[in-house]
Amino acid sequence: MQSARHTTLVIACGAIARELVRIKNLNGWSHIEFQCLPAELHNTPDKIPAAVKKKIESQAAHYDQVYVAYADCGTGGMLDRMLDEYNIERIPGAHCYEFYAGSELFHQLADAEPGSFYLTDFLVQNFERLVVKGLGLDRQPQLMPVYFGNYKRVVYLAQTEAEDLQTRAREQAEFLGLDYHYRHCGDDPLSLVLKPALEH
Repeated sequence: MQSARHTTLVIACGAIARELVRIKNLNGWSHIEFQCLPAELHNTPDKIPAAVKKKIESQAAHYDQVYVAYADCGTGGMLDRMLDEYNIERIPGAHCYEFYAGSELFHQLADAEPGSFYLTDFLVQNFERLVVKGLGLDRQPQLMPVYFGNYKRVVYLAQTEAEDLQTRAREQAEFLGLDYHYRHCGDDPLSLVLKPALEH
């Protein structure tokens, strides 16, 4: 039996790959194929637009639709300006934390404490690689106040309710010298954002 043709390409951040696959399977979106870019691009957001553009130019001709599963992610509008050239949509929002939590909850959290550093399941699992080593804190611990001096708390926006991840998130907040706040968000906020663009 021939498999269904993938007619929609979603160019996605690797940090949300697991959630995207769960949402795809839950909704039965057999027409979608994900191609993910490295999560490490978040440490150099100015490189995100060029990486997404390269993927568009090499892959878009093979699909009926292309959608980008990135928020602005610190590109300062550069990603949107590039996508406008191709008339391609992306997930709305300034940061992935907004579509993980849903806009209303995210803005409530941000307003309550602007100095919030956000974690997701992926970031908790990859904290050593992306935060400690990615920011050079293992080599130059004196950089800690440079990066985190203006933060007051860690907010863990959890996609699952895994107790081991909660334990690790608390330890990571302690490592950063910040208060700890936990909110279980699940996959629903991201799913609701994706449905208008991807559901056929």
